[in-house]
Amino acid sequence: MDNSIIYTLNDISQVAQKLLAVIGDQKIFLFHGDMGAGKTTLIKELCKELGVTDNVTSPTFSLVNEYTIPTGKIYHFDFYRLKNQTEALDMGCEEYFYSGDYCFIEWPTMIPDLIPDGHINISIKVLSGTEREIHIG
Repeated sequence: MDNSIIYTLNDISQVAQKLLAVIGDQKIFLFHGDMGAGKTTLIKELCKELGVTDNVTSPTFSLVNEYTIPTGKIYHFDFYRLKNQTEALDMGCEEYFYSGDYCFIEWPTMIPDLIPDGHINISIKVLSGTEREIHIG
């Protein structure tokens, strides 16, 4: 899979819909991008498209947020603040990753040895103050 989309915040709903259509049955998403690129913004929209009715926020301090959807759960991780991979293991990340539920992982570079096979990489690049490019691969 190799797809790129250029979008603005006004297009985020359509981008989330297209992304979900393109990835099929995949459930593990790794989000790459600089601080402020829009990883959490895209994850919020994906959660909305999947049926989350709760307020979706960044799990920067809790490491993981859990949301219920009609078909199960979504686990949203933010590993930016990890000191090492052991912290992710201690919080039970592998149980989440192999649960069969959606896992949206921000800053996956902090846990390189723990990433499950069969994941989708989503890279977000800032093109301007309003434009982003997403690469799905």
